[in-house]
Amino acid sequence: MQTGEKARENPLAFKRSAGSWWAGGWRKWLALGLGLASLGGRAPSRQPDFQVIAFFTGKHDLAHISFVREANQWFPRMAAQHHFTYDTTSNWQNMNAEFLKRYQVVVFLDTRPETAAQRAAFQQYMERGGAWLGFHFAAFALSPSTYAQNWDWYHERFLGSGQYVGNTWRPTAAVLQVADQHHPTTRHLPATFTSAPNEWYKWEHDLRQNPDIDVLLAIDPSSFPLGTGPKPHEIWHAGYYPVAWTNRRYRMVYANMGHNDMDYEHGTNQSLSATFSSPAQSRFILNSLRWLGRH
Repeated sequence: MQTGEKARENPLAFKRSAGSWWAGGWRKWLALGLGLASLGGRAPSRQPDFQVIAFFTGKHDLAHISFVREANQWFPRMAAQHHFTYDTTSNWQNMNAEFLKRYQVVVFLDTRPETAAQRAAFQQYMERGGAWLGFHFAAFALSPSTYAQNWDWYHERFLGSGQYVGNTWRPTAAVLQVADQHHPTTRHLPATFTSAPNEWYKWEHDLRQNPDIDVLLAIDPSSFPLGTGPKPHEIWHAGYYPVAWTNRRYRMVYANMGHNDMDYEHGTNQSLSATFSSPAQSRFILNSLRWLGRH
């Protein structure tokens, strides 16, 4: 199986993680299960609870690429521990009904579908009960730009956020408040916790005014001032900024995390932070994925 450049060459290419369940040998082990148990051997592994496919582009921004690489190491470890499969593809032509029907959860690690056919397939997948977890740049839209707001269903109805209107800089940790302490995604989280460093986005629409949106996490006021600049508008001093939410009309969670700090200044382009370095934030992400997969 392939990923990266080879996956882009082959519209069906994708990579399955070490957390996947190997269907080819299970019948043999099932047949021997009773004998193994009687001899003190281990019974065959159980079937996965759900299957995940993560789409990514991984070539437009070093900070986003750093996150994609980190995520594609972290999620397979979680898959092995929590009984789900995690596959990846960088070929967006795989965004079609035949491919998507294999999976219970779709993840967007950095970008979004761009062609009309891909967008129609994703909308149909979600409207027929599929589940989605999106990170950071997957919600970005700004007109005019390379990623213009030219998909109303996704940005206005599905995400509810509208266009991107600004961000903090440079990537810094924030204190996050749990806005909905009763939601399964926030289970076992403290009322506030410190995130991993991130570039935080703000949006065109006030999500609190949308009856379909349930804000899960938001910037806690104790975080202010948030950002270091140097531009004054990249430092937030007040306001309400949701960073994770769900739309009750769909099985979905969006999380604004997914932009690591990078050493641009010294020319090394090395990652200076890790998105999965905050235990509470990582718990929220895993809770979200498991809720979507089993919901």
